[in-house]
Amino acid sequence: MSKNFILFNSRDEMLRLDVRNIVYFEADGNYTSIVLANKLRCSVGMNLGQMQKTLVDQLGENARMFLRIGKRHIINIGFILLVNTLKQKLVLSDSKHFYLQLEVSKDALKRLKDLMAGAAS
Repeated sequence: MSKNFILFNSRDEMLRLDVRNIVYFEADGNYTSIVLANKLRCSVGMNLGQMQKTLVDQLGENARMFLRIGKRHIINIGFILLVNTLKQKLVLSDSKHFYLQLEVSKDALKRLKDLMAGAAS
C-alpha cells in the first residue's frame, strides 16, 4: 500500500484515508476521531496510543508528519498556523479552505512551540 494512505479495517467496514488530508486525531475514550481537511469526522475503534503505533506501522517515515501533542491530540504538523500558549489555543489551517481551533494545555503548546522554533534554526 502507498505510504500516502492509511487503512483501518474492522469486521464491518474499511476506511482508507489519504494522510495528506488528515488534519488531526482526537482521543475519545477507546476511540479516536479523525478530522479531515474537508471537516469530515471519522471514528475508529482504537485509543490514541494505538493510533500512534498504527501510523508508524503503516506509514513508516511518513508518520513524522504527525505529532502527539498533549493527551488528546495527534496533529498534522503541516497544518499548524498559530500556537498561542497564553490562550491555550492551537489553530490548524490550510490558509484557504478550513480553520480549526483546538484547546490544548499550556505545557503541550510550549513544548510544540519550542520544538518548532528549534527546527526552524
